Amino acid sequence: MMMQNARKIDWDDPSEAVPEFLTVVGIPLSSSIADGLALGFVTYPVVKLLGGRGRDVHRLAYVIAVVLVAYFLLLRNRLG
Repeated sequence: MMMQNARKIDWDDPSEAVPEFLTVVGIPLSSSIADGLALGFVTYPVVKLLGGRGRDVHRLAYVIAVVLVAYFLLLRNRLG
C-alpha cells in the first residue's frame, strides 16, 4: 500500500524526494515504522536548509527534528 503512493513523489525536486526516499527505505531497514518516519522527519528540514529553501519548512518541523535527534542521541542509547 505504501509503495502505491511512491509514484506521486516529485522525483525532480531532491528536497522533497530525498526525505521521502529515506523514509520508505528506512522503515524496512530499521524494522520499525516509527524509526523510518523519524528519519524522514529529521531529514526533511535538513535537506530543505541545505538546499536554500529553509523558509518553506514550518517552525514546528524544526522543533520535531531537534527533539527526535535529541531522543535518539541521548535517551535511546540509555533505554535500549
